[in-house]
Amino acid sequence: MPPPPPNERVTFRVAYADEHLLVVNKRARLVTAPGVGHEGDTLLNGLIAVYTKQLSALGDKRDWGLVHRLDRGTSGLLLVALTADAYDGLRTKFETRDIRKFYWAVCRSTPNKPAGVIKRPIIEEVKRASKYTQTKTSRIGNSGKPAITAYRVLQSSPGGSLIEARPITGRLHQVRVHLDSIGATVLGDDVYGPELARAAAPRLALHAHRLALEHPITGELLDIHSVFPRDLRPMLKRMRLDLPDPAPLPAEVAADE
Repeated sequence: MPPPPPNERVTFRVAYADEHLLVVNKRARLVTAPGVGHEGDTLLNGLIAVYTKQLSALGDKRDWGLVHRLDRGTSGLLLVALTADAYDGLRTKFETRDIRKFYWAVCRSTPNKPAGVIKRPIIEEVKRASKYTQTKTSRIGNSGKPAITAYRVLQSSPGGSLIEARPITGRLHQVRVHLDSIGATVLGDDVYGPELARAAAPRLALHAHRLALEHPITGELLDIHSVFPRDLRPMLKRMRLDLPDPAPLPAEVAADE
């Protein structure tokens, strides 16, 4: 299978790079990988325009280097492999939960507990949207797959809260569904939560701000951070919440897993 078409107009920022892997900062509203309606305007199209040789060599068998994805509305850090050994090593680390992902979420309310672990199974559902497309959503359900998210409240105000969430498992829309299940719907979410929360933000107020892992080739400890996204800062100010410190704690999760 030929690689997705390169697109130099799709730009991205690199947070970390070496000969084996990249960590890129995906902007909100950018689709991660090609699909119906987005064959040539995704992050992967932009990556292939810059890293043509490396990603083409990985091929479809190794997802053109993508070891995980972010929802279209979510901004933040995303890992990309540049070699087969790095891809295989990173996939293994995801499967063994040795890669720590941290998200900032601006939410419509404050959970009853300042920190905790949400252990609620998630059911993934697929619905036909048109003849050629389908939508995927998730919901809490006893028959679903195990799903675990640790969280801690960083700040709160009468207008809502700023939460750091760490998904231990990797289910579809996990952070969004789990936070909504405890009454802390992520603002700007057009799928989960009440209409009032959807209109309260310019976009989904979720940002993957930190990745902590052992390098799959060198064994070096990597702890990559990004700053709070600029497009959400005015909303944070209106809610009387301060900008968070990109790395206030060690990579260990704040809540008891």
